[in-house]
Amino acid sequence: MMRSLYSGVSGLQNHQTRMDVIGNNISNVNTVGFKRGRVNFQDMISQQLSGAARPTEEVGGVNPKEVGLGMSVASIDNIFTQGNLQTTGVSTDVAIEGNGFFILKDGDQTYYTRNGDFSIDKNGTFVNPANGMRVQGWMVQEVNGEQLVTTAATPTDITIPVGSKDPAKATTNVKFRCNLNKNTPEITQNANADDIVKGTWGTEQEIYDSFGNKHMLGVSFRKVAGTPNQWQATVQIDPDNADYTQTRVGLNTTDGTQNTFNVTFDNMGRLQSVTDTSGAVKNDRGHIVLQTSYTVPEANADVNGNPYRQALSIDLGEIGSMTDTITQDASKSTTKAFSQDGYPLGYLDNFKIDSSGTITGVYSNGSVRTIGQIAMASFTNDRGLEKAGDNTYVESNNSGQANIGESGIAGKGKILAGALEMSNVDLSEQLTDMIVTQRGFQSNAKTIQTADTLLETVLSLKR
Repeated sequence: MMRSLYSGVSGLQNHQTRMDVIGNNISNVNTVGFKRGRVNFQDMISQQLSGAARPTEEVGGVNPKEVGLGMSVASIDNIFTQGNLQTTGVSTDVAIEGNGFFILKDGDQTYYTRNGDFSIDKNGTFVNPANGMRVQGWMVQEVNGEQLVTTAATPTDITIPVGSKDPAKATTNVKFRCNLNKNTPEITQNANADDIVKGTWGTEQEIYDSFGNKHMLGVSFRKVAGTPNQWQATVQIDPDNADYTQTRVGLNTTDGTQNTFNVTFDNMGRLQSVTDTSGAVKNDRGHIVLQTSYTVPEANADVNGNPYRQALSIDLGEIGSMTDTITQDASKSTTKAFSQDGYPLGYLDNFKIDSSGTITGVYSNGSVRTIGQIAMASFTNDRGLEKAGDNTYVESNNSGQANIGESGIAGKGKILAGALEMSNVDLSEQLTDMIVTQRGFQSNAKTIQTADTLLETVLSLKR
């Protein structure tokens, strides 16, 4: 009878523990990124009344006789199933779809969380606004003139410098991919104004100098009379301000004295060769790139007193290609240059986060630059993590070390910006578990009451 009393006590205590876990789950049903707990029971040691006996020639075997001494908590597991994703539209909110954790730093202490409710503090640091912990990742670095994110490096604090300047960049390369109509009439020496207009095709592209001032690059094409499939191109930058922008064009230099060159096509309409005014010819395979320069107004002269000239390249495309080049087909001429790489001064006024965690800044001048990338961590045994409060976890002896890397690699999930992962607590399941736990508690209490009644009966035998 005394054994049943203590068995009942263990049942009461451990069902109370299970109820505590259920209560914590229900209280966090709306906590962002919360992962529910689960209690598993096991029986305790049993007292053996008699041991087992093996079979003999006369009788068969006898099983052991054992009386259990109650139950205990086998484990309290963290269940890391995926929570529902809720769209918020807030650019700093991020959710993980799949496995993995965000990495937070508080001084030298590292924490891990599924809660992506982040924000930016006054210094531009990407933080958890609830506790100020700093989100970890990699900032962009300049390597050999290129902006790169080195994800093999140790993660650091992420800073998003909203309002920072993006200096003006002079245009250094303009790509033309236009088509010239094969049926355009040639311009003869006796051509009138209307014929000249019909026989000339012009393209324009905005470009920028080192100050961020806008200029207009114009290239006009006219068919060379008496020479099939050949066009003369004239380059002019700011035609209305020719006194300042005297353009010079050459295949290998910007020191030419004229602003024209000839373009020749083969019978398939493909670019065949280019000849500049110095007689230099480019007709082997590769890209045709002409060097040009123009005088920048109101700029400081060089040490010799010469006006400051801005150089840029005009890329006409690849010889022999029909796609990545200018062409000559019997269809309407097209006008637009393909691209140019200059821009004026701008300020970071917006940013976005993609599925790899890459943070891209959008500047007021239209340029787009990578700022950094959010790091993620995964564990061999994520159930072995210890809860540290504030919806965070820390490593334990049984979780394994954090495997840090970018999202979508080595089993890590992808990042979804503008959304949050909700709690994975299922209320219907928790309420059902609550009923089962309540009945288990009541049954153990009834065991104690019944054992007490038996003891009372024994004590009354003397009367």
